[in-house]
Amino acid sequence: MILETITITIYAIALLLIFLYAMAQLNLFINYIRSKKNTKDAPTFDLSNPEETPYVTIQLPVYNELYVMERLLTNIASIDYPRAKLEIQVLDDSTDESFETTAKLIEQLQATGLNIQHISRSIRTGFKAGALKEGLAIAHGEYIAIFDADFLPKKNWLKNTIPYFKDPQIGVVQTRWGHINRDYSLLTKIQAFALDFHFILEQVGRNFGNHFINFNGTAGVWRKQCILDAGNWQGDTLTEDLDLSYRAQLKKWKFKYLEDVETPAELPVVISAAKSQQFRWNKGAAENFQKLYPTLLKDPTVSWRTKFHSFFHLLNSSMFLLVLIVALLSVPMLYIKANNPELKSVFYVLAGFAFSTLIFFICYWLTYSRIHGGGIKNFFRYIGMFFIFFSVAMGFSVHNSIAVLEGHFGKKSDFIRTPKFNISSLKESWKDNIYLTSNLSANTVIEGILMLYFAFGMYSAFVVGTEEGDFGLFPFHLMLFLGFGFVFFKSVLSKA
Repeated sequence: MILETITITIYAIALLLIFLYAMAQLNLFINYIRSKKNTKDAPTFDLSNPEETPYVTIQLPVYNELYVMERLLTNIASIDYPRAKLEIQVLDDSTDESFETTAKLIEQLQATGLNIQHISRSIRTGFKAGALKEGLAIAHGEYIAIFDADFLPKKNWLKNTIPYFKDPQIGVVQTRWGHINRDYSLLTKIQAFALDFHFILEQVGRNFGNHFINFNGTAGVWRKQCILDAGNWQGDTLTEDLDLSYRAQLKKWKFKYLEDVETPAELPVVISAAKSQQFRWNKGAAENFQKLYPTLLKDPTVSWRTKFHSFFHLLNSSMFLLVLIVALLSVPMLYIKANNPELKSVFYVLAGFAFSTLIFFICYWLTYSRIHGGGIKNFFRYIGMFFIFFSVAMGFSVHNSIAVLEGHFGKKSDFIRTPKFNISSLKESWKDNIYLTSNLSANTVIEGILMLYFAFGMYSAFVVGTEEGDFGLFPFHLMLFLGFGFVFFKSVLSKA
């Protein structure tokens, strides 16, 4: 009975933490609704007045981006802003043939009168954070706009963001990511579904509630003074953007989030690239929890509400570990329930935590309808997408849990960039991309084993308990089976 008690206790604690996370999301949902009733105008610069138009530096941190450099530079060169008050830094750490082709493209743009510099380093100290820091040291701009290589800001992007810095307390203006290849495949649709949730409900909800939000590494602008005041870029975590964001807000700088300014970008079209990105984001979040949350928790000037939301913000990626724990224990829980009828009331209480799923369902519908529109047809499409998304998200839980554990226990690893493809149509092929690897990892083998484990979980529903079986967890095990199956087969076959 001791083993059963330990299993039930761990299972219940994990469900409780997921429920608390769901309640935090519900609060952000309420904040989002309330934000739409806010008509207060923020002070803005008048960019039609040259005296109010500040000098801006655009930083483009790149590393081996052979397929997207021409698209990136052509797009950035077309941004509408006074040339006399704009400089562009291409912070190029590349070690492949893209360095030479980029140099030629920059020379062509310089010949048009554009103030664009090609800045390189012999050693990638600090990775992206190190490149940004080195560029900042020689940047002339009062404000620093940053774009990753796969982002395509619109011509009026600076004119839509820079004016908000008239408020001297604003340290960052962040915009919403768009997705140029959202409909490329099921994998890109799933990624877009998740990112839309973050960029609509979470960012708006936290910003409106005066809680800490994060600069998302790209598609945003920093006040140079804010970066320096917060301690500059640091490369000791894999998410230098989240790190600097929290340090800046601990210094009482304010962030402005612009939901209505969309910055299109390319989603990874191959699961190995998506996994690489997920690993970096999830490990970096755990690293930042260890680095920053103790300081935030002790700060008497930070409200308990913000401390609560920051706890789940920085531990967002750790939810994958909780989901994995619940998933693994759910199969033995079927047998414990069947063999211990005296614990029926306990299992009724645990079943109540399924309310978390309803909260997520409501919250994700808000963001889905914001992008795709409401109506009955879209609602039924949403139901299917919600089922698919959560199945695949659970299928990523092994990969992401390992990242989280490495982050919490301080295991260091290199900053592995996400390969870019410059692909938006199924007619285009990614298979010749020189940055892809095809090694079969131990994680993939585990994912295949877990696919079979949850197939056994579904079988168990028919044989446990009474003659009628116990199908309470059957939908959960079906989602886990499909999710791990999707991730396993995509990883083995390396298909988009």
